[in-house]
Amino acid sequence: MSSFSESPIFTDLFLLLYSELVEDSSTLATSPDDSSPVLSPAHDLPVLDPVAPLSPEPHVAAEEKGSAEATIGPTMLLAVPDCLTSLRYTPTFLFPRLSNSAPNSLAPTRTRRLCKASLITNSDSFEVGRFLGSYGFMNITSYSGFQSGSDIEYSPGDLGQLRVQDVGEGNVKISLYEGRVSQGPLRGTSVLFKVYPGQRAGGMEADMMAANELNAHSFLQSSSKGICQNLMILVGGFETKTGEQWLAFRNNGKYSAADYAKVMSERVSKNRALGEQMSWNQFEQEITIKRRRCFVLKLLQGAIRGLAFMHDQDRLHQSLGPSSVVLNTIVERDAAYLVPRLRDLAFSVDIGYSSLDEGRGTLSEGLWRRASAAGAYTPMEKRAFGIADDIYEAGLLFAYLAFVPFCEAGIVDSLSLQRLLESTFKLDVEATREYCLADDRLLDAVKFLDLGDGAGWELLQAMLNPDFRKRPIAEAVLNHRFMTSAIP
Repeated sequence: MSSFSESPIFTDLFLLLYSELVEDSSTLATSPDDSSPVLSPAHDLPVLDPVAPLSPEPHVAAEEKGSAEATIGPTMLLAVPDCLTSLRYTPTFLFPRLSNSAPNSLAPTRTRRLCKASLITNSDSFEVGRFLGSYGFMNITSYSGFQSGSDIEYSPGDLGQLRVQDVGEGNVKISLYEGRVSQGPLRGTSVLFKVYPGQRAGGMEADMMAANELNAHSFLQSSSKGICQNLMILVGGFETKTGEQWLAFRNNGKYSAADYAKVMSERVSKNRALGEQMSWNQFEQEITIKRRRCFVLKLLQGAIRGLAFMHDQDRLHQSLGPSSVVLNTIVERDAAYLVPRLRDLAFSVDIGYSSLDEGRGTLSEGLWRRASAAGAYTPMEKRAFGIADDIYEAGLLFAYLAFVPFCEAGIVDSLSLQRLLESTFKLDVEATREYCLADDRLLDAVKFLDLGDGAGWELLQAMLNPDFRKRPIAEAVLNHRFMTSAIP
């Protein structure tokens, strides 16, 4: 169990967010009687009692963690850490620790929209449960655009050879833990800890991602339009003595859209392996398919609704994929109670015009470089490109959800589907449909997108349009006839 010293990332961020100067170097905490931060001493983080229901298992060893790693993909490491682009920092530390003299303290250099949210920043207010797993992020390493006249084909072994976006695994590994709030008004609330490694393990990139995620959630949760039910809710966080950034989110579900798709594809494989034993009950098969269609449609609606809220607040997601959508259930019979929520806002980008005028941030350079390659130069054009870029990622998520849960395990995955759409058929969705129609293993996915006289393919083509100017906004996606029609 680690002890805690000052929490520079939260100290510095809350100094900025609340515009208050703190002369002491103690940990910031939230007062029960006041939403502004107050000083409190640092203490060891309590660990949940092993006999408590929330923590049936002790912490796993470091070598056991490695086996639980999974990779989100394909997502983009392209966003600017908003809360950092307005700060001046030394090359030694991204988040210099406060002291009485504070020679290296961060200083604002230009105006930024400040966000205020009541967050728990005292480590004593949390208890940590069992380790759940870890995952990494995929980042785009280059962008080459389509090459006309090329007939390159890709085999299953051609990993990492995307012609539109070459992707590589980033250095930052995120760990997940169960936990709960141990004191205050939210006492007993179940939380999910998202742990960013310290600079020694994850470098400055990890600190920037943690800071940006904190700022993005604080800003969105301070919206005058209220809390969006399709976004994960940040409860608070703290930093350990070793520099790890712990962000605590309300635990509204441990499954992701990727988990759901994996479970359903394995179920398809199992049912087809039974062969004739399943074929006699045609009615039950039809009911199962109808439930799956309803579940997938509601999952997609929730994800797009969360994205629409972010865009309305001038924020891009920039990391949208199957693993970045959290579900409170994966039981298809319970589709009426399904609430999808977006997470992983570490790469979120502020696209307010004032922010776009201020210049580029460290991690957003790739995004704006691609924007320039697409002919977006002015702030208005860059903003439109950023929104369209999120819609493109949502289109790939749509394709993933339309195929993977309806096909046998191993037939298709996110990367192979992206290659098929981008590289083989160059975003020609009609040609993709003809190809899939010839493969009986993909037939249920084709039938799903065929609903409404091909409405699914129509929406997919719009979201993946090669011209970013012709892609619909999130609200238009929600109002498309495929999204609003009843499932037959």
